[in-house]
Amino acid sequence: MSQDSDVHSSSSHPFANQPAIDLCDFSFHNKFISELPADPIQNNKPRQVSQACFSHVEPTPVPEPRLLAWSESLAHQLGILRPLVVHHPTLDVLCGNLVMPGMRPYAARYGGHQFGHWAGQLGDGRAITLTEIMDRFSQRQELQLKGAGPTPYSRTADGRAVLRSSVREFMCSEAMHYLDIPTTRALSLVDTGAMVVRDMFYDGNPIPEPGAVVCRVAPSFIRFGNFQILAANGEHDLLKRLADYVIINYFPECMDQGLPSYEQWFHEVCRRTAVLVKEWMRVGFVHGVMNTDNMSILGLTIDYGPYGWLESYEPQWTPNTTDSAGRRYCYGSQPQIAHWNLLQLANTLYPLFVNKTPLENGLALFVKTYEQEWSKTLADKLGFLEITADDESLLIDLFKLLEAEETDFTIFFRKLATLPVDHQSLLNDDRELLKFVQSAFYIDAALTGKHADRVVLWLRRYIARIGKEKRSTIERVAIMNRANPKYVFRNYLAQLAIDALALGDDSVLLDTMHVLQRPYDEQPEFERYAERRPEWARHRAGCSALSCSS
Repeated sequence: MSQDSDVHSSSSHPFANQPAIDLCDFSFHNKFISELPADPIQNNKPRQVSQACFSHVEPTPVPEPRLLAWSESLAHQLGILRPLVVHHPTLDVLCGNLVMPGMRPYAARYGGHQFGHWAGQLGDGRAITLTEIMDRFSQRQELQLKGAGPTPYSRTADGRAVLRSSVREFMCSEAMHYLDIPTTRALSLVDTGAMVVRDMFYDGNPIPEPGAVVCRVAPSFIRFGNFQILAANGEHDLLKRLADYVIINYFPECMDQGLPSYEQWFHEVCRRTAVLVKEWMRVGFVHGVMNTDNMSILGLTIDYGPYGWLESYEPQWTPNTTDSAGRRYCYGSQPQIAHWNLLQLANTLYPLFVNKTPLENGLALFVKTYEQEWSKTLADKLGFLEITADDESLLIDLFKLLEAEETDFTIFFRKLATLPVDHQSLLNDDRELLKFVQSAFYIDAALTGKHADRVVLWLRRYIARIGKEKRSTIERVAIMNRANPKYVFRNYLAQLAIDALALGDDSVLLDTMHVLQRPYDEQPEFERYAERRPEWARHRAGCSALSCSS
């Protein structure tokens, strides 16, 4: 389930049905900056910052803001009215043109390991947190503008974001929410009316592109890197203050007799991270940039850059062109990278512990949790009550088959639930049996010859295994269809929306988001959104691998 689904299921909350109001009429809170030290220098110039958790900074105004997209469900959770006119104070806030009284914008300071190497100070180079508000369910939420201009952490960059990357962030964060995967969310997407120069392919040919601003929303955007920069600079007192702040405000279950328990907290971070990565693996999501500065301390998916979705099942596939040689952040390595990142966090937090045993135990807990969660997830995806030792060869052979020929990860698992396991006459016909999964194959040749024979053989073994289950077909199919989405936000779908918006057409974005709000439902009128990646998208920019260019 998503991180807030249990809260939203209760309409009895005293504020759940309050009428929505304009964002400008909210009461604004600034707990993070009120309880932690600020950078004393007010000059908004790139620099190294010390003895601080953030720097005060104002968004840079844009010339002609225009609302392109709006998340109605998130707006409902927050209790914010959609701005319905062009010149509206809410729109001015969401593009960075207006800072309301009570808002105290800032950019956070953090560091991180990038592609396995310590990169030193990084920080919010193009993200500015405006304020905190209380949503309708009494949860604190931060409003953050991405692409709102330079900060002291922008280095040589301009702090802006282009439309294409902003569309991808807006749509994917919302799609992940509806997939029930813990994630930051996006309230709005605003065209700035200004051009931003980017070298999309890193080939020395920068071009101007439309700029945009996304309003991101999360209880907190604190990352592993917020702690790392403090430990790296020997700021251990501040490290403790930040840890205490996070535990008290976001991990109340980790308080022990009124004091923060660092051991319980680290173990919970490890547990949440294991669950998060398991969820990515379940739906074939590849983050693409699992640097430690892109790892949420709350266990949320954060920073949608060059992400991607498995089309054909390739464990070594990475959506990040920067990672194409080493493939550090490929699909199959995500659990190991998460563990490595937690190891770096453990090294960072070591000054808070008397000895390393609790940290080692936390890392072991990650491994145990991931293994247990992934086993349960595989069981659900296949329709089993549980994975047993007898299933090992069946699973090994399955993933060998998926990798041997170009087989769509999402479609294959979804189609397994349609197998007529109770109709022996159909099962006796190899060709008829193969038809149930044929739409998952990208190459027609895979449906004939030896590979087809191997697929049929595996399907018969699978059906025999299903026959041992002690539950009804209806129950099994329902569980499988909740584990295997029919609709995921494939990269070519994002590119179609981007292309249309560039022509002033928002219908593609709106239609796609409408479908993605029900990813586990059949929605037969929208079958085209569940099809394999079209051939034209195989090598087109934006439809497969992506660069880190914004």
